[in-house]
Amino acid sequence: MDKLQAMQLFVRVVDSGSYTAAADQMEISRALASKLVQSLEDQLGVRLLHRTTRKLSLTEAGERYYQRVSEILGSLNEAEALAAELQADPRGRLRVSAPMSFAIHHLGAAVAEFQQRHPRIELELTLNDRQVDLVEEGFDMAVRIAKLADSSLVARRIAPCRMLLAASPDYLRRAGEPQHPQDLAAHNYLSYTLAARRDEIVLVNDTERETVNLNGSLRVNNGDVIASAAAAGLGFCISPSFLIWQRLQRGELVQLLPQWQIPEIAVHAVYPAGRTLPAKTRSFIDYLVERFGPEPYWDRPPH
Repeated sequence: MDKLQAMQLFVRVVDSGSYTAAADQMEISRALASKLVQSLEDQLGVRLLHRTTRKLSLTEAGERYYQRVSEILGSLNEAEALAAELQADPRGRLRVSAPMSFAIHHLGAAVAEFQQRHPRIELELTLNDRQVDLVEEGFDMAVRIAKLADSSLVARRIAPCRMLLAASPDYLRRAGEPQHPQDLAAHNYLSYTLAARRDEIVLVNDTERETVNLNGSLRVNNGDVIASAAAAGLGFCISPSFLIWQRLQRGELVQLLPQWQIPEIAVHAVYPAGRTLPAKTRSFIDYLVERFGPEPYWDRPPH
């Protein structure tokens, strides 16, 4: 017996005063309607309805059961209506994990505009360069910048992420400008310790491919510190364009070996698979794609 169906039927029988009317409302046969109520009574061990040829009436137990079940079904309907409303009208608490530097440079203004569009969403943004466990730590989604490995997460591309070699003009005057990827081995590399390959780089140029082992005097787990050290003339860095684009425009840094490319990674939104994506999460991801997109402002030529 489907107990929920039997409870719904029982309430409709009482409200309509008729098995036939209740059966028609639920699109089942009268015989099945009668059987469901009988099964409900058998399971409860009490009689709920007095049955005569002319009318139905509630027993004392049936009256109490009817009142309580009516409240339960009303609460269930309210919950379903609320869930549908949440899906149509984004609202509620949205917990997002994002990498430190990208969030500081680009998500601050973005979330301000997003919340103006969706004031009923309570956004909690946690900045952390480690890869959090979304399910275990209770995050709805994360922004990740990487070439993603296969996982149980669903990923949506937000924007490209070009990785650039860069150094300050002062450093290049002292150390010389590299002309070939292998020249980088003789330069001071400012290493980002959370990179997949901390002391090695792969560069491609059409059909050519070079792998270079790197050495340096500084290792940091934050890209902003590395970019500042490079601008101060300590050595060269490998940084995402979203982090150093303004330093490049101001001439504080110069791109090295521009004819060689580092295989591109991307900015992704990731969220757990196997569930319906809530409207609050979908609206935030859609907004990030709209704001940054395939040609983000940090990669556009200066006006």
